[in-house]
Amino acid sequence: MSELDNRTIAPGKYRHYKGPEYEVIDTVYHSETEELMVLYRPLYGEPALWVRPFDMFSEQIEVNGRKLFRFEKIGD
Repeated sequence: MSELDNRTIAPGKYRHYKGPEYEVIDTVYHSETEELMVLYRPLYGEPALWVRPFDMFSEQIEVNGRKLFRFEKIGD
């Protein structure tokens, strides 16, 4: 196995730039590609678990000319 990525995202409550809130559970690795992923669940609707690539979860995006984080930490 190659050396794994050591970046992390703190567990806790996050808000998507569009408004919905999510609970980040941990960072995990894809079993085939070893890509770093974020494991999270929505705090609305059905409590299913989801994963998103770490880079996508933590990236900044531009909305109406303003740079925003896709997900912003709002609590523990």
